[in-house]
Amino acid sequence: MDRFPVVFVPHGGGPWPFVEIGFPKADVDRLADYLRSLSAIPPQPPKALLVISAHWEEPVPTVMTSERPEILYDYYGFPPESYEITWPAPGAPSLAARVRTLFDEAGIESAADGERGYDHGTFIPLKLTYPNADVPAVQLSLKRGLDPAEHLAIGRALAPLRDEGIFIIGSGMTFHNLRAFRDPRAAPVAEEFDAWLRESMVQDAPLRDHRLEQWTNAPAARLAHPREEHLLPLMVAAGAAGEDLAVVGFNDTFAGLRLSSYHFGSA
Repeated sequence: MDRFPVVFVPHGGGPWPFVEIGFPKADVDRLADYLRSLSAIPPQPPKALLVISAHWEEPVPTVMTSERPEILYDYYGFPPESYEITWPAPGAPSLAARVRTLFDEAGIESAADGERGYDHGTFIPLKLTYPNADVPAVQLSLKRGLDPAEHLAIGRALAPLRDEGIFIIGSGMTFHNLRAFRDPRAAPVAEEFDAWLRESMVQDAPLRDHRLEQWTNAPAARLAHPREEHLLPLMVAAGAAGEDLAVVGFNDTFAGLRLSSYHFGSA
C-alpha cells in the first residue's frame, strides 16, 4: 500500500457551505471547491479518516470509539436548518484502538470517549470531501494546554498510520480571531501572519517544526490567534508528516481574510 498524505485544512465558520449565513458566495464557492477536491489526494480510497478537530480539547489526547457517532452541533445562533445537517459516516473503533496503541508505544497517555459525536470541525468540511459519508472516521482531540511541542509529538506518534491506509486530516484555521471577522482592519493582520506561516511551512522539517513550536514569535501571532486551538491541528499534521515537505494546498481569502491549507506527502 502506498503511503498516505497528511493534510491540514481550514474548515470555515459554522455551517457555512450548507446554510446561508452571510459569507460572500465567491468565497464560499472557492473554499468548498477546495474541500471537495481533497478526496482525490490519497493514492487510493482510505480505509478510514483520522480527524484532529480544533473543537475538542481533553486533558489527554482522546479518541472517539462509537461505531455510529452522532452529530454534535457545537455552534450557536444559526438558522434552524443548521441543526439538521447530517453526515452519517460510521466510526472506526479498531482505528481508535490502534491510535491508543501508538500513543502507548510513544509514552503518551491517552483516553477513549464512546459518546462523543462529530463536531463541526469534522462533519462540515468532510460532508464536502466525502458527501456519501461512506468512509469510517475517528476524531482525535487536542490536549489541553495547547502546547505546540506536545502536539508535534502526538503527530509523530501517529505517523505509522500513513502506511496503513489512514488519511490524517487536521481541521482548523490559519486565522481565527472571531472578533475580527467582518472587520476590514483584520485583513492586514491575516495577511501578515499567513505570509509568515507559508514561509515557515515550506522549510525542511526540522526548521519548520522549530518555527511552529515558536509560533507566538511570528508577526501578528496573537492578533491572528488570541487562542491557538485552531492552529494546533496543524502541529499534529506536521508531526505526522515527518520529513515530508509541505506544499500549500489552498491560499485564498474567506470573508476577506487570508487562509491557507497544507499538504504533506502528496504527489
